[in-house]
Amino acid sequence: MADVASVHQAGEARHGSGEELLQLVSFNIGEEEFGVDILQVQEINRMLEVTRVPNAPEHVDGVINLRGKVIPIIDLRRRFGMDRKEHDKHTRIVVVELGGKVVGFVVDAVREVLRIPRSVTEPPPSIAGSVNEEYITGVGKLEDRLLILLDLEKVLGAEGKAA
Repeated sequence: MADVASVHQAGEARHGSGEELLQLVSFNIGEEEFGVDILQVQEINRMLEVTRVPNAPEHVDGVINLRGKVIPIIDLRRRFGMDRKEHDKHTRIVVVELGGKVVGFVVDAVREVLRIPRSVTEPPPSIAGSVNEEYITGVGKLEDRLLILLDLEKVLGAEGKAA
């Protein structure tokens, strides 16, 4: 797995042609592959023990203690209306900072760190898929697959911020 800290770089990444590159962390939820801006990602951890929080929304698994800091954990499968899945050796918590708050998102597996030209992305199509369209900022067209680009602020939503 790539070390996120080693990929963070100051300034915009540019392709040899001067084209802007998007730097993304990609991960899987079910059969779908998603990407988020690497600058939002603080770290990626193996699954930790999660403490349930009474009366939390269904997609909020609870909280974890990460080096003395209590952070809420959001299960992206549940957030997207998918069935729960038992955590396994590939399950990860992607820790992100959104609007000054640190939150962890549970994903099935982290794939890789990608640099893709902005030109290979396009606005999200109007589709009735498993992920609510409001969470999607675009779709990246890679050689052999599509990458759904997520807006984590919208994924978190109002009730997630309260957690």
